[in-house]
This record gives sequence, C-alpha cells and structure tokens, in this order.
Amino acid sequence: MRFEELEVGAAAEVTKTVTESDVVRFAEVTGDHNPAHLDEAWAARSRFGGRIAHGMLGAGFISAVLGTRLPGPGAIYLSQQLRFLRPVRIGDTVTARAEVAELFPAKRRVRLLTTCRNQDGETVIDGEALVMVDGDP
Repeated sequence: MRFEELEVGAAAEVTKTVTESDVVRFAEVTGDHNPAHLDEAWAARSRFGGRIAHGMLGAGFISAVLGTRLPGPGAIYLSQQLRFLRPVRIGDTVTARAEVAELFPAKRRVRLLTTCRNQDGETVIDGEALVMVDGDP
C-alpha cells in the first residue's frame, strides 16, 4: 500500500501452520539448536512438556504480514517490541495480525499493533512495530 492509502484501524493477517520442517529449517538458518526446539526427549522434561517452536519463528509471521499485506511490499522494519506469552508448538496454526495504530506523515512511518494467536484464539505473541513506507519504486 502507498502511505496515503493507510488509515488508523486498517488491519491484515497471515495464517500458517507450524511444521516440523519449519522448526528444523529455522534452526539451520539461525544456528539456534536449543534442545527445547529440536530434542523431544530433552523437551519432554522441560516446563513445556514437549518441543516448542522458536519464538522468533512465530515473530517472523508478523514480518510476513508487514512485508506482504500491510503496509506491504517496500515496508521497512524500524523496530519491533515483542512479548512471548505462550509457546507455539509444532502443529499449531498461528495467525499473525497487524493493525495500524498511528501514522506519522512527515516521516512516512506507521506504528502497528502486532499479535499472533494460535488455533484456540490464545495470544502467543503481543507487540508493536514501527515501519517506514517508501513511495513507489
């Protein structure tokens, strides 16, 4: 979207089911091989009782909303605040949502409320993003 098309309250979502492959590939790309994500026997003894997805994998779904839907292609992340409230597990379906909270026309920046919810409607990640919206390339 062009900055001029944005308005407070506008929202968009992306939904993704987290797979075993997603978790393994995320570990490979980032180098985060924490056994909480990759080792079922180890994770079974943890407070979560089983493997969980990387928190930043879930947060990456917010990036997908910002970069593809709202504001969309050309949006540049400036900052993101996150609170990880619940674990995301393999097999969970996560819906990431971004909602325009404030517009800063002079700098073409947008503050968005960001959340991720699981298939049960539970908020797993909560936060706020600031993005810059460039003009048409």
